[in-house]
This record gives sequence, structure tokens and C-alpha cells, in this order.
Amino acid sequence: MKWQTGTREDPKPCREKDQGKFEIIARDGQARLGKLHTKHGIVQTPCLLPVINPNIRTIEPREMWDKYGIQALITNSYVIWKHEKLKSVALSDGVHSLLDYPGMIMTDSGTFQSYVYGDVEVGVEEIVQFQKDIGVDVATMLDVFTRPDMTYSQVKEAVNETVKRSTPSISTAQEMMLNGPIQGGIFPELRAMSAKKMSELDFSVHPIGGIVPVMEQQKYTNLAKIMLATKSNLSPNRPVHMFGCGHPMLFPMLIALGADLFDSAAYVLFARDGRLLTPWGTEKISEMEEWPIIMPSVSNHTPAEVRKMNKEDRTILLSRFNLEVTLQELSRCRQAVRDGTIWRLAERRSHQHPALREAFLWLTTNPSKAILEPLILDEISASKETGEEKGRWEENWDWLVSAQQTPRNGGESWGGNDTFNRPHIQMAMRNLHSRWQSQKQGDVIVFHGTTPPWRDKIGELVDRISNLDYELFIQTPIGLVPYGLEDLNPWAHVEGPNWMWNGAPDHIKIQSDLEKFGLVNRRVVLIDISDTEDLHNRVFETLGIQPAERDTEAIKTRQIIDKMCVLYNIDYRDATSIMTDSTYVMSRTGRIRNVINSNGVHIVSPRLAEGGLSLTVEGAKLLHSLRKYPIPTNFGTKKKSDCDGNGLAWVVVDSDAEPFVKQGRNVMHGFVLACDEWTRPDETVLIVNQSGELLAIGRSQSTPEELSAFKKGIAIKVREGCP
Repeated sequence: MKWQTGTREDPKPCREKDQGKFEIIARDGQARLGKLHTKHGIVQTPCLLPVINPNIRTIEPREMWDKYGIQALITNSYVIWKHEKLKSVALSDGVHSLLDYPGMIMTDSGTFQSYVYGDVEVGVEEIVQFQKDIGVDVATMLDVFTRPDMTYSQVKEAVNETVKRSTPSISTAQEMMLNGPIQGGIFPELRAMSAKKMSELDFSVHPIGGIVPVMEQQKYTNLAKIMLATKSNLSPNRPVHMFGCGHPMLFPMLIALGADLFDSAAYVLFARDGRLLTPWGTEKISEMEEWPIIMPSVSNHTPAEVRKMNKEDRTILLSRFNLEVTLQELSRCRQAVRDGTIWRLAERRSHQHPALREAFLWLTTNPSKAILEPLILDEISASKETGEEKGRWEENWDWLVSAQQTPRNGGESWGGNDTFNRPHIQMAMRNLHSRWQSQKQGDVIVFHGTTPPWRDKIGELVDRISNLDYELFIQTPIGLVPYGLEDLNPWAHVEGPNWMWNGAPDHIKIQSDLEKFGLVNRRVVLIDISDTEDLHNRVFETLGIQPAERDTEAIKTRQIIDKMCVLYNIDYRDATSIMTDSTYVMSRTGRIRNVINSNGVHIVSPRLAEGGLSLTVEGAKLLHSLRKYPIPTNFGTKKKSDCDGNGLAWVVVDSDAEPFVKQGRNVMHGFVLACDEWTRPDETVLIVNQSGELLAIGRSQSTPEELSAFKKGIAIKVREGCP
């Protein structure tokens, strides 16, 4: 939404039947762009709800709506309830009139005041009823605040008390949207318990509470643990709100973990103290001669001029600056989600603050239970949990990684060792290592020393040895990739310095990768292809064999088989049977355009952008016919890792959706009855009816858990119907 001068049109209420519903419109793993449907407009997430003190309005709510397009804000119902004049106006005219604000208004209940002052004077049902009486869009129940210094038993008691208060709060709220806060202090298991119990109740939004003191102490690793333990156990169809979190430095990491809403008074509080918010930390105006970022609010002033202003004017100006910077960073995060680069942004931001760096490294370090210690203690290895928590986070890590989309369009910008642990790269590696199968018994040949595209440099050589008993790999900065997948993202799309490609091979990393492929006790032959002069003779001499005749068909067939196995989760034997006696339509540049099976039917086409495959209707029918498993009747009970080689996931839709899906219309949430447990976002799926008949080809937009929970938005983007 653009910033502007003048007035802005008031929002339109959502459809009555959609009130309280949340839908995902774009995603990058667990990061998501969404829509929250309310009586005072549809709120686009992730977004900031600026905290408005009803007694002191540094920036008027109307200005926030008209100038900045801020769609929602938060104020404190307890403060209004305590102030007789405010209470009277709110009860007679409504909270929207009191604040002169047309958008969504959320209110807090007084829980934070209980943390600051020790107690509040209002009852559990009383405060919910008051929020209802003043016309709040999203109210908050009176939960029990949990501090970092509380004992385990104290926190557990607070969690149970919050759950106990939930039922009367929901009963009082009735049709009003209600926040169900997640407490649990710094204890992951209590955060998980709170999340599971609150998910079972009829809340609209789940704020994560009790995190302000954690952020004040800059214990960002604890914050990451709280977020991960909470979010992985919450119902996915409800937005997650970060209570009191408004520093832009934290947005990328938290959004990458699935945060949807933020609120904070930081834009004002920091301004009163002469401090400026930036995406990399906090700056003091007393120490600057130049603006760290030029924002509209300060474009006509120098820091020196602002310092000379009276305190009230200076506070207003700096509050606008802080608000603009905060909105700008949120905009940057939303675009990163659209681009599939939110983890890259979080990675960059992590270098700006040591506590944030520590949190990010912990978060992106695979929490293995491995016994062996690393030979070299780098910053990633040092971030692994030890002691009682070793391996405790593996399921949470799996939740994070399993939602990632692979392969992706675009280059993979090199970020040092961080690159290895980007969740989508981890997901791509999982698929590769678990789904690809070696079909050769001989030596392993590893080509190294140059950048892609490798087919232009060694394509002819590979044609001469592809039929021989050698398994061919390419060494890339992120690990080995079989030659049949040499154009697949991310391995062929890493963008970085030349030394990544032409440096000496990492023997330890090569052996580690080969073990993951199930290749042990094989002789490894390293072939440097940085210099292609006389390459053929050098290779054959190294291998001790005579030059072979060129066979262009073998590598083409292996390439498609490998991609079917890795991208479509097809068993190697099935992929081989599909490709037997297949032919190819080639482009002028020598690339495969279409694959034609033995019956003369076009079944699949390689995609040049990221090395993927596009399935035709006839190809879908063929894969559908190879199904060996029953029609799914629920949303999965087995571990996804137990499903390698099971083929494309099936998604079952109800009879109402069937005729529309056949025509190529998207599948909406609420019409999905079941799916295979290996359904993943952005992977190709087959859409079937309850009898298992093929209806369409599509790409899932959701995990099985999301397909089960969501009732609004697109579940499957249908590419083509199968009448």
C-alpha cells in the first residue's frame, strides 16, 4: 500500500461468513503473506499494529490510516476501562470513534500492565465483555504473563491458568474475534504445551506473549526457541502475533519462522529518547550528522536541525521516522517472501548484531543427535546444542525444512557457510539424497574446477562415458550433484566468487556426500575440468580405458529418469519403465524440449529456468496408473521420510469441486478431503476424487497440516484439468 497525502477511503468490511478467517496468498517455506478478514477491512500480513496510547497520541491514528495506509492498530482496553472519560466515550460511540480510526482495531486486556505493576483490577469475563461493548475487532483475553525469571512450576501453573480462563473468555466473546495468547516463559516444552492446548480452542489469532523482557535483555536465541517451539505446535490456519515486538531488526528472522502480526510502541518510546530505529539496530540522534536512512519525514531536515527542536516537535518527527523505517522493512520482508529470499534477508540482517547472529546461527544449524564432534569448530558447529538439549529440536527443524519449496527460480546468492543451512537448500538436499539412486557399480567420477553450465564444457565427454560403469558427479559449492541433474536448482545456480568453483576439492565433504547417496567403498576419481584442452585424452588416460563411441541417448534418458525420481518421487524402476524406448524433441541449442514415450505420447518437458519438469495430462495419466497405494483417507500419519519412491502425492477433493477442477479451476481450501503425507508446497500433485479418478494436475500451495486446517484461500493451483 502506497504512502500518500490527503484522505484515504475507509475500508470495506469483509463478507460476514469470512469474518475471522485467515488465508495464505504467497509463501516462502513457513514465511507467508496472508489476509485476515475483519469487520473493518481485510488486513494484509505480515504487518505492524502500532500501539496507540489513548491518552497520548504522538501520531494520530487517522494520519496512520490516511498517510501511511496502516490497516490495523492496537490499543489497551484496560487503560480505556480505567479512565472514566475514555470509558464513557468508548461505550457510547465505540472505540473506532474514540480513536478516529476506520481500520481494524485490536485491544490488549491488561496482562502487560499486570507484568509491569503487579496486578489489574478487572475480571476475566468483565474485560472481554468491555472489549465487545466498545466494538473491538480483535479482543484479547486476560491471560497470565510469564517472565523469564519464573520457575518451571510457576510457568506451568500460569499456562494452565490461561487455558482455564479461555473457556469463559470465548463464551463471553461469542462472535467477536478473540486472541488466545501463548505463554510458557523460556521453557520450550511449556510453549509447545500452551500452543497445543490453545489451538484446540476457538480463537482467531494467537499472540505469543511474555517475550518483551526476553527482547529487552537481547536474548534473541531464547526468542528464536520460543518462536520455533510455539509455531510448530500451533494450528496453521490462525495468524501469529508477536506481542510487543516492533524493532525492524527482528522482522526477517521472525517472519521466516511464520510470524504474521507485530505490535509495538517502540516507534514512539525510542523517539522520546532521541533514538532512531533501523533494520540493523538503534542509532542516537545526538551522535549523528547524517541520516542513516533518508525517509520522507526527515528529508527536509538535518539531524542538527532536529536536535534544536523543542522536545514535543522532535518526538513527533522522530516517531514518524521510526514508523516509516519500520513499515519500509516490513515491505522489504513481504517482497522477500514473494521472491523466495526471506532466509537470505534474515541471514544478512543477522550480521548486524551479535545477539541476533547467535540466534540465527542456532536457528539454522541442523540440530543433529550425532555423537562425533566436528574436526574444525566453525561458527555453525559451535552453534549446535550440547547437553540435555542435543537433538531436542530435530522435529522442529523438520517442521521448518519440510515446508520449503524446491527447486526455485533465480540464482542462489552465496552467503558463506550460512548458504549450506538455508532451509530450502536443506530440503533440496534431503530430496536428492533420499530419492536419487545409483545404478552403477564402478568407480565414482567427480568433475570439478569450473562454473556451470557444465554440459557446454564436458557434454561430449560425458556422452562417451555415460554408458560405462561409472557414476558421474559434479562438485558444486553446496555439495555433489549427479551429472543427470547438472542443470537443477540450487546446485547449478549458485552465484558467488570464482574461488568457490576452481578451488581444490574438499575430500572430506565429497566422502560425506557420497555416504548420503549410499555410495561407500567406491574409488573416487577427481577430474579437473577447469582446462578443457586435451580433456578427453587426459580423462581416458586417467581411467585407463580406450575412448568410447559417443552415445547421446544414454545421458538424456538418465537425466529424465533422475529428475522423475527426485522431483516426482518416483521409484527408479517405474521411471525406467516409463522411459523405455522414449524419444526426444530437441531445441536448436541441443536441449530436450519434449519427452515422447514409446506410444508416441508427449509425457513431460524439462524446464530451463530451474531444471525442473513440466508434466502433461498424458504423463499425469501414466503416473496415476502406476499408483501402488490406497487412496488417502486423511492428512497423513506416517513420517514423510518413509514415503520416498511412492510417486506424486494425491490430493482428494469432494464431489462439489470435481466438475470445476476438471475444467482447470483451482482447488480452494475447504474442498480438500485428504492428501498423502508427502504432499509439500509447490510440488506437483495429482488431484483425484474419492474414487481415485484423476481430475487434474496441480501444484500444492500447502502442507498436509494446512490442507487439513484452512478454510479460506487456494489449496492447489491447478495447471491443467484431466477430463
